[in-house]
Amino acid sequence: MPKQKSHKGSRKRFRVTANGKLKRSHAGKKHLNSHKTTKRKRQLRAKSIETGVLAAKYVAHVGNI
Repeated sequence: MPKQKSHKGSRKRFRVTANGKLKRSHAGKKHLNSHKTTKRKRQLRAKSIETGVLAAKYVAHVGNI
């Protein structure tokens, strides 16, 4: 039986930390930024760590573990 391929869309969007958590970027910072406050844009720059049920599903898609 062939190996399971990793989901290429998930590979580009998510990273898996050493502890198996999901690291992702925030949405909403690519365009239409002129009316957004500096605070809002600064907070969107930070990475987010996900640990829930959906995160475990995406960790399996990424295939790092």
